[in-house]
Amino acid sequence: MQLVLECWNVLLELAPWLIFGAMLSCLLHKFVPKTLIKEQLSGRMGVLKSVFFGIPLPLCSCSVIPTGLGLRKQGSSDGATVGFLIATPQTGVDSIMVSANFLGWPFAIFKVVAALITGLVGGLLVKESSPQQGESTSSSQSTKPTWGETFEHGIDLIRSIWKWLVLGVVLSALITMLLPANGMGELIDTHAGGQIGASLIALLISVPLYVCATASVPIAAALVHGGLPLGAALVFLMAGPATNVATIGAVRAELGNRTTVVYLTTVIVGSLFLGLGFEVVLDLFNIPVFEHTDHEHHTWWAQMSAVMLLSLWGYYLLEEIQVSNNSTASDDAQIFIVEGMTCGGCVNRLQKVLERTEGVESATVTLEPGAAHVTSSLSPQAIVEVIESAGFDVPKAS
Repeated sequence: MQLVLECWNVLLELAPWLIFGAMLSCLLHKFVPKTLIKEQLSGRMGVLKSVFFGIPLPLCSCSVIPTGLGLRKQGSSDGATVGFLIATPQTGVDSIMVSANFLGWPFAIFKVVAALITGLVGGLLVKESSPQQGESTSSSQSTKPTWGETFEHGIDLIRSIWKWLVLGVVLSALITMLLPANGMGELIDTHAGGQIGASLIALLISVPLYVCATASVPIAAALVHGGLPLGAALVFLMAGPATNVATIGAVRAELGNRTTVVYLTTVIVGSLFLGLGFEVVLDLFNIPVFEHTDHEHHTWWAQMSAVMLLSLWGYYLLEEIQVSNNSTASDDAQIFIVEGMTCGGCVNRLQKVLERTEGVESATVTLEPGAAHVTSSLSPQAIVEVIESAGFDVPKAS
């Protein structure tokens, strides 16, 4: 029962911002031309623009996932996407104000600078190591999407990461149960053995944990009050919002293992280095630490968002079961190699498009390998046109 309650508390923090991020991504999909995104968020300047664009946005560690991946689907480069994913969840206007209130303006300003540095470094490293400049889009996607297509875009974004979100909620709840905030402060204060040890422990705990950039500030303030060095608190407030199981899984699924390694290395090394650097700055500033009360998330809109997210997860689970039950393709099906699918959302979208096409009797789409098994009275060329109209490519036979 306690685990269920802790999971519900995490959902109350996660759901509103996740849905907000998906809505923001929908608006970008609807109103921002793909050509503009591709032109502005590619190359070295694209990384800089994405970081500056992301720092003031009030997106926490899970709402940033659908927004960042949505930018990539719009044509943003991998480097710009990673820079956005690293910098954005660490800050936000609300987080900056709360940080200043709890830990002082010098701390808040240094946190913004830290987000800027790590976002730029991570984005540029990915830019230099990966030639990919965002997902390709077919010419059929150049028209302005309808509101129905815009809504489906948001649903697909959450669908593509829903399993990682569930895992992140459960893991975060378990860590909260086994290692409460005050207990963490006492553990670090008693056994860390200095700033480096305290920072390493804060890093070890914060990397897998779901923490919002704003909601985690009172936790960090409580830890500082319990003896945690401010530099280690900065590590917690950088690594916690910038990483968690859900974000790591989503980056790996969408951008690959190499980019995930660069992303994690940048956050881990950057947070440790800048946390230690902040200790040097402490001599120049008088940073106050204030008492705080527990942050409540039991508002009506948080509960409504949590119920909505749970309903979506149930819907996705039923979809997975249905696809699994219908996974066996008929012997007379035509097989088409499909390129451009990156997640389960792509598979579901293409399968729905094929199944709704007049003349198609059945369709089974697989991600690995990327293929569509179609039983239909249509010609192969007609089916290819349907697949391409959905935004995917069918390579021509050589």
